[in-house]
Amino acid sequence: MIEKIAFGRTGHHSTRVIFGGFALSNADEYQADRTLEILLSYGINHIDTARDYGKSEELIGRWMRRHRADFFLATKTSARTYRGAREDILRSLTLLKVENVDLLQLHNLVDPKEWEQALAPGGALEALVEAKEQGLTRFLGITGHGLMAPHMHRQSIGRFPFDSVLVPYNWVLMQIPSYAKDFLALYEECRRKNIAIQTIKALARRLWPGPPAGNTWYEPLQDQEDITRAVHWVLAKPGLFLNSVGDLDLLPKVLQAAATFDPEKPPREEEMMEMVRRLGMEPIFSPS
Repeated sequence: MIEKIAFGRTGHHSTRVIFGGFALSNADEYQADRTLEILLSYGINHIDTARDYGKSEELIGRWMRRHRADFFLATKTSARTYRGAREDILRSLTLLKVENVDLLQLHNLVDPKEWEQALAPGGALEALVEAKEQGLTRFLGITGHGLMAPHMHRQSIGRFPFDSVLVPYNWVLMQIPSYAKDFLALYEECRRKNIAIQTIKALARRLWPGPPAGNTWYEPLQDQEDITRAVHWVLAKPGLFLNSVGDLDLLPKVLQAAATFDPEKPPREEEMMEMVRRLGMEPIFSPS
């Protein structure tokens, strides 16, 4: 089984691997049902999806009648206005077939202009706060992609008491000095405020050298040994959660890696460097 730790100040103990619902964006019902079996077999108790994730909410909704109590359920809106976010929230609840979720998140809020709009009067944050007041969610969070995400998240949690953040994190990214500095500053502030820290892109190898050959916009690691090393490196950082990869074929490998994690035996820097050289790993985000 996979370790469970407190998800920030929510009172919920989540598995350190959270199922990333983007993996179901183009799936069918058979694949979704098989995915549920895998999640339950590893004791995964936290699902993260989004209104933007294709068929994900609809397929997860098929699970909820029997398994709502088994999962901390999170979704996201990319809307920046109150009206757009409110419509997304209600649509998500309908597709998920639930009366409420555990966590609503503002999705990929890193552009400064969008950030100002979403957090200003009449912005999307007002819809999330209203949803919480109405019992449609218990907690509120914020997510981000790209190299600016940690910096913008620090501004967000300084402006509003979000319960969680989601941010890219892997060994290659942390070799970029400016990114490492921003990430560690965010990490320390979240730890002080007891804000849950979710991470994405643990398995990113590089951008696809040609047309994408899977359900991820970047080329992921494929070999079990390499995946295990990358997953263990993320989990070695105390308090971090790892959101699983967007490729269903790789999900069992991620869960197997997490199930074998030993905090006393984190990957050595030499091992990470060797893997990066051998696989030609590169950052998947470019400076804006």
